[in-house]
Amino acid sequence: MRRREFITLVSAASVAWPLRVRAQKPTLPVIGFLHSGSEASAPYLVGFEQGLKEIGFENGRNVTVQYRFAEGHYDRLPAMVADFVYQKVTVLAAVGGVQTALAAKPASAVVPVVFANGSDPVQFGLVKSLNRPDGNITGVSFFNAQLEAKRLGLLSELVPSARAFGALINPANDNAANQLKDIAQGARVVNRAITILKASNEGEIETMFASFAEQRVNALLVASDPYFNSQRTKIVELAARYNLPAIYEWREFAEAGGLASYGTNLIDNYRLAGVYVGRILKGEKPAELPIVQTTKFEFVINLKTAKSLGLTVPPGPLSVVDAVIE
Repeated sequence: MRRREFITLVSAASVAWPLRVRAQKPTLPVIGFLHSGSEASAPYLVGFEQGLKEIGFENGRNVTVQYRFAEGHYDRLPAMVADFVYQKVTVLAAVGGVQTALAAKPASAVVPVVFANGSDPVQFGLVKSLNRPDGNITGVSFFNAQLEAKRLGLLSELVPSARAFGALINPANDNAANQLKDIAQGARVVNRAITILKASNEGEIETMFASFAEQRVNALLVASDPYFNSQRTKIVELAARYNLPAIYEWREFAEAGGLASYGTNLIDNYRLAGVYVGRILKGEKPAELPIVQTTKFEFVINLKTAKSLGLTVPPGPLSVVDAVIE
């Protein structure tokens, strides 16, 4: 977003904001927490507030956290950022996908920004380097969006008899182009035909699952995306309805009944973001805080789901699994 467009959004927010809110003078520092997904499925909030607590801040005691969620409507993010800027939040936590961080970056001219997402922050122009962000923005990078090929490989080991793979991707995600390349590369490595379908809302998700069934897809990769995460219960239910083995990014999918997941620990990622927000509240500069890169990845298998799908998990995947749900 261009600077002029952002200033226009901030001005519009100032007109629309209720007078009674403008008149308030908060006595505590305010953290604006903006997520592109849904509050309904937000286990990461526990991790975020845990990170704040580690640095000495507790929501409602010596800091106020204002939570807002775009509910998968990524086009709403710039206006929501503008609202937070108008309120003069002390720090802005822009989490839940690179699209949130990109919407918040213009605001870093006036407010410190901490992001947490699975994309490469240098590639997307959020920071100049991982060790020296060199700006008023820093955060946590867990590279989950770059693991699609790895997930395809694990899926081929879990369901070796499957010949036709499917991948569900959200075209509204700024990382979609990179994911498509990663998926294509992974499909070549495992030597599987792959059908890629796109969905960015609840109705499209249902339609795409029906399409996968019509095209006789044997196994499914659900690509990394905050909106998909917020819809994980529905997605897992659809996979079960169509008897479709699927692999996902977060262990929360496997805990909800998905066959398997491979990615980093979501709650700990947000804990790290909370720690950085706390450090900035204590006076540290974002430019002096290197990008945190999470390096621990979890492979989780739900054996109960495997049994319901009629699958026997081969010894190979079981030998490298980090957690088993029975």
